[in-house]
Amino acid sequence: MSLLASIPRPSSGTIDIGPLSLPAYGLMIALGVVAAVWLTGRRLEARGAGTRDDVSSMAVWAVLAGVIGSRLYHVATEWSSFQDRPLDALKIWQGGLGIPGGLLAGIVVGIWATKRRGVDWRVMVTCAAPAIPLAQSIGRWGNWFNQELYGKATTLPWGLEISPGRVAAAGYPPGTLFHPTFLYESLWNLALCGFLLLLDKRRPMRPPRLMGVYLLGYGIGRFWVEGLRIDATSHVGGLRWNQWVALAVIVGSVVYLVVSGRSAGHDSEAADEHGDAIAEEHDSEAADDSETADVTEVADEAEVAAEVADAPVPESGPLGEGEYVPTDEPVDER
Repeated sequence: MSLLASIPRPSSGTIDIGPLSLPAYGLMIALGVVAAVWLTGRRLEARGAGTRDDVSSMAVWAVLAGVIGSRLYHVATEWSSFQDRPLDALKIWQGGLGIPGGLLAGIVVGIWATKRRGVDWRVMVTCAAPAIPLAQSIGRWGNWFNQELYGKATTLPWGLEISPGRVAAAGYPPGTLFHPTFLYESLWNLALCGFLLLLDKRRPMRPPRLMGVYLLGYGIGRFWVEGLRIDATSHVGGLRWNQWVALAVIVGSVVYLVVSGRSAGHDSEAADEHGDAIAEEHDSEAADDSETADVTEVADEAEVAAEVADAPVPESGPLGEGEYVPTDEPVDER
């Protein structure tokens, strides 16, 4: 019954494909990247703003920068775990990627790479907005394979099993189940991806505002999921460091959406006023042209009448052949 009422732990942290033994953590991240590139490319081509090759070229730089940025963020925020073993900072396959650092580096470098390809970066960012949480949703399963970043103890039927050694190291009795925070965040990101796709279809936003909606949704989800975790990390003012970062992302996203929304409204009003002014100008020009045409027509008719009045009367003379002179004499019809 215990097994039926819990999420089992993985048998190992690798996935064997024939003679190959692949680290499951890295494989999940790679699958997430592939899915994100596919979705972004499909959306970009649908807009006629670029090709999948443009997305692939951008992704090479953005993913590389994202991995480096996320690792640097993790090492910087968890330096106490690396100060005695600094070389462990290079062992990315063992886990430990800070998403905030990866997002910052990946988005900045991705914009640079997009401009380099001659593609509108605003459209590219809009197309990538739903693809990023899709990649995160898949990549989070790497935490399950590594048995890391689980939450507090729970008696819920979907509690997560971890190895006895890890349970003891966390200070809990054998058989304790934990909140599967990797699953919570995975499902949250998947739902966020679907929401962004639906929003972009039914109520398109001016590029790149959809990215602001993604950041807002991600920040909210990360804040509450982070509050369930029990892994060692820095705390400030009673909150985990990553919760403060999530709050900063939430506030920044809201400010951006409000300001850009007002700007979009002003631009729309200005465009409408400009369009009305152009329409009025065209109507005025058309009226002037009509009045000018009428005056010209009247003037032409007056000129013709004057010419007819001034025309000299022909003198009488011999009739030419074919000329007809009216007469009052009866016509002999015989």
